[in-house]
Amino acid sequence: MSVESTARRRILVLTLGGTIAMTPASVGEAGVTPQLTGADLVAAVPGLDRQAELEVEDVRQVPGASLTLADVAAVAERLAEADAAGVEGIVVTQGTDTLEETAFLLDLLYRGSTPVVLTGAMRPPQMPGADGPANLLAAVRTASCPAVRDLGVLVVFADEIHAARHVRKVHSTSTGAFVSPGTGPIGHVVEGTVRLHATPVCTVGIAARPSRQAQLRVEVLHAVLGSDGLLLDGLEDRLDGLVIAAFGAGHVPGSWVERLEQLAARIPVVLASRTGSGSVLSSTYSFPGSESDLLGRGLISGGSLDPFKARLLLWAHLAAGSDQAAIAAAFTGQH
Repeated sequence: MSVESTARRRILVLTLGGTIAMTPASVGEAGVTPQLTGADLVAAVPGLDRQAELEVEDVRQVPGASLTLADVAAVAERLAEADAAGVEGIVVTQGTDTLEETAFLLDLLYRGSTPVVLTGAMRPPQMPGADGPANLLAAVRTASCPAVRDLGVLVVFADEIHAARHVRKVHSTSTGAFVSPGTGPIGHVVEGTVRLHATPVCTVGIAARPSRQAQLRVEVLHAVLGSDGLLLDGLEDRLDGLVIAAFGAGHVPGSWVERLEQLAARIPVVLASRTGSGSVLSSTYSFPGSESDLLGRGLISGGSLDPFKARLLLWAHLAAGSDQAAIAAAFTGQH
């Protein structure tokens, strides 16, 4: 489906820093750090002001690796305010290190209809072939498109449009680093026109309580060859929730199972696959440490969510005060 972009819609641009905003701190310095403002980013895109009426707000100026869950929750609140104020589209720029996680968490927390599009850059502005300006232009065009209302949070990179639920960064340096394993992009921006190929299933907004957010500790622990599970010891006293990045379809070493069962009796423990694509199974294997064994010991299946997104869904429900049953039900919808 091709959708002609509507000219001069009111678009809010929120900037958080990242490579798209990075330059050397001084002349001759080799490394880059976040320096550019949102006004700088907009000014670097020829003709962007003809695409929309832009309002720019600098929210943070940090690398993507330094963003916090509280930062993202604050952005979600700003999105809700902008939606209520009648903004017609919102673009968020940030570092690519955590962009897929920010997008998914915003998708969980944001309950408005106004399009929200995240983008960034793999190459800083001074590098030949810098991709930031083109990504920002494509993001503004996507956010300006009425057809993307109510589609949840989107990620636009290299003229591809991805649903937050599926998008992942799969390369450390390529300008085509963002893909959606197993599903592909939901659309493209072609000659300035948004072309949608699919409609993502939208999530239901979660009302996370700000008073609980800073206190929560939810981590991911990876299963690796030969691990004896030493890192599992004492976690029930230090964590509020845990995600196990398991082998294959949801397997861990046999030496882990008793400690995981004990943990699952105290805190929510989610079982996800570390593979990055595909779903945790439920009843194919039955050896100690298999998916059926672990689910029978009280672990919660993460379905097709990767461990990083499973962690965010668990964190959001804990922040909302959800009980074990509600958390398990939320993950049931991710299969």
